[in-house]
Amino acid sequence: MSQPSSVDSPSVAETSAPQLSYTRLAMRNMVRKGKTSLVHFALTSVGLVALLVGLAYLFH
Repeated sequence: MSQPSSVDSPSVAETSAPQLSYTRLAMRNMVRKGKTSLVHFALTSVGLVALLVGLAYLFH
């Protein structure tokens, strides 16, 4: 499986530095997007808890 060699539109600072890990790029993107990422994280967390509570109720 081949991995992309660059990000969609890297800046000059990013091209001169060694390639960043996907985790670091994801964290940078999350900080940049701010509220959207927090809303998605909250919805995912609530959905996961609801799923686990629902399964616990069904199989009780």
